[in-house]
Amino acid sequence: QVQFVESGGGLVQPGGSLRLSCVASGFTFNMYYMRWHRQAPGKERELVAEISTTGFHVNYADSVKDRFTISRDNDKNTVYLQMNNLKLEDTAVYYCTAGFRNAGWGQGTQVTVSS
Repeated sequence: QVQFVESGGGLVQPGGSLRLSCVASGFTFNMYYMRWHRQAPGKERELVAEISTTGFHVNYADSVKDRFTISRDNDKNTVYLQMNNLKLEDTAVYYCTAGFRNAGWGQGTQVTVSS
């Protein structure tokens, strides 16, 4: 059974930082790209960042480039999202998933950026 457990969200002021973690299970973690998505209230879920199996290749949405960093630890079946210089518009529920069909989603972790 494929599972994703996200954690690390919270309330932070603009300009602050958070580090999200996602522990995956139920599949061979080091064989798949991993992705972080987010969904803000009233908006569609969007891709934020993805990372290749070895971590060599990463891609980011333009809105988070140079502020967010995705990484992974294949020994721990964990993918991370370091978020710096957070902005109000980063407020959303953040989800991780794997790069295969019907991977599914975890429960997500809420990130709220507010002064």
